[in-house]
Amino acid sequence: MFDKLKKNLKSLILNSSQSATNNMLLGRLHAINLRSVSKIDSLSDVEFKVFSQWGDDGIIQFLINNLDIPNRTFVEFGVANYSEANTRFLLMNNNWSGLVMDGSKKNIAHIQNDEIYWQFDLQAKHAFIDCDNVNALIASAEFDEELGLLHIDIDGNDYWVWQAVKIVSPVIVIMEYNSLFGSDNAWTTPYDPSFVRSGYHYTNLCYGSSITSLCDLAEEKGYYFIGCNSAGNNAYFVRKDKIADLKPLSATEGYVESKFKESRDKNGQQTFLRSYQRLEAIKGLKVFDTRLNKLVTIK
Repeated sequence: MFDKLKKNLKSLILNSSQSATNNMLLGRLHAINLRSVSKIDSLSDVEFKVFSQWGDDGIIQFLINNLDIPNRTFVEFGVANYSEANTRFLLMNNNWSGLVMDGSKKNIAHIQNDEIYWQFDLQAKHAFIDCDNVNALIASAEFDEELGLLHIDIDGNDYWVWQAVKIVSPVIVIMEYNSLFGSDNAWTTPYDPSFVRSGYHYTNLCYGSSITSLCDLAEEKGYYFIGCNSAGNNAYFVRKDKIADLKPLSATEGYVESKFKESRDKNGQQTFLRSYQRLEAIKGLKVFDTRLNKLVTIK
């Protein structure tokens, strides 16, 4: 049966133009293949992309196949219009229930007008998330405390918001990190409930948290760090009592440097800075050192 499905999918992909439907079918084929995979050297080994920006759809499929997750529920912050998101394939392929949130009313309206909104158990809420409202927002979804997956990607207060989350204890936590901060520095942008990435510095490069700060916070909250995606922007954590056969890593062991070029000039135009040029562009800015508990300057 599987061979027939594989043959039909390949035929469909070869004989028609690439479309969302074809991507979904190919994604399902990848997901089926991953069911037999239990041992990997790196999270990048299982990456594939359907709706995620990078290869996170595959990583998530691998994790849900190999971890004990009692409740098939997720919460994802900062999803834009949800056409590109880390939980959309989880919703559609695995029929999980979820809550997604974004700071744009237009984006939330787009989601609520998408056919997936009636086809699946999805809730979409407009909110600018901060430390004061995050728990109430999650509570509004009426999920059990034992959440399956939490993904925070808000381009700014990510560290502070995860620190503030008390109402749920997810099995899997995905956190966006800023690889420009390196693997040794315990840095995050200072907390500001109205933080906007482009407003903090025009380059768009000084945002979020370092992998080290997130690993320190994970330890405090009872999680192991298990690695990053190959793009170098998402870090994965698993609750310690659910780690199974996955290998915990140190921040240095699991750190991946990003290569994507998202820098901007003062007019908002892309400048495509590479490698060390990106860090040079934000030299002199203030960040908060979570180990020293004070503001420091990027040197």
